[in-house]
Amino acid sequence: MRSSVSDKNRILLAGGFHKVKSLALSLIRKGYKVTVINKNYADCHSLAEIQAMEVIYGDASKPYVLEEARADRMDIAIALTQNDEDNLVICELCKKRFGTAKTVALVNDPKKTEFFYSMGIDSVVCAINVVAGIIEQQAFMDEMATRIPLGSGRVGITEVFISPTAPAAEKRIWELDLPRDAIIGCILRGEESMIPRGDNRIFPGDTLVVISTSDQEKEVIRKLTGR
Repeated sequence: MRSSVSDKNRILLAGGFHKVKSLALSLIRKGYKVTVINKNYADCHSLAEIQAMEVIYGDASKPYVLEEARADRMDIAIALTQNDEDNLVICELCKKRFGTAKTVALVNDPKKTEFFYSMGIDSVVCAINVVAGIIEQQAFMDEMATRIPLGSGRVGITEVFISPTAPAAEKRIWELDLPRDAIIGCILRGEESMIPRGDNRIFPGDTLVVISTSDQEKEVIRKLTGR
C-alpha cells in the first residue's frame, strides 16, 4: 500500500473500456483505490486482469449495482459511458443517493454541458474526440489524477475563437503564456480537428478547445483573445 495517497481517495469509474483502462492504470500507479463498473462481461473479464482494482459487472445506472460497488464510500465518481443520459443518472445517483463527494460526467453533446452543471454535476468533460486525443497523450490521465481529487474547482471545457487581432494568432502552442492548469486539447480549423503539438501554429479563424479549472477560465480567455 502506498502512503502518498490517503485511504480516503477512492475513485469509481463507470462505463467505457479503453478510456477506463488507461485512466485506472494511471490512478492505481498514483496510489488511488479504483473500482470499475462495466455492463459488458468480456470487458469486465479483461479489466479484472488489472491487479489492485475491483471490477463490478453490471449497469452503473442501477442503484443496486452502485450499492454493490460501495458508492457511498467513494470520494469521486466518474461516468464514462457512451450515453449522456446514463452518465447523468449515474452521477446524480452517486451524488444524491450515495453522498459521493465529487462527480465527473463525460458528455458527447457539448450543448448539454450547462444542463449537467445545473443538475449538480461537479465536472463535465465534453467532446469525446478531444478527450480521446488527450488520453493518447497521457495528459488527461495526469490532469484527472492530480486535479480532480485535490482541487476545489471543477474542470470545464471552453471553446475560444481566435480573431486576427488576438494575441494567440500566428503563435505556436509553446509560445502561449497560459496558466499552469490549462491545456489546449484540440484545434478546430474549418471542418478539421487536430490534437495539437507544441510546434503547431494557431491561425486566425481557429477555435481552440481549452480544458482548465473554472477559476482560470477568464484568465485563459484573456491571454488567448486579449479580452
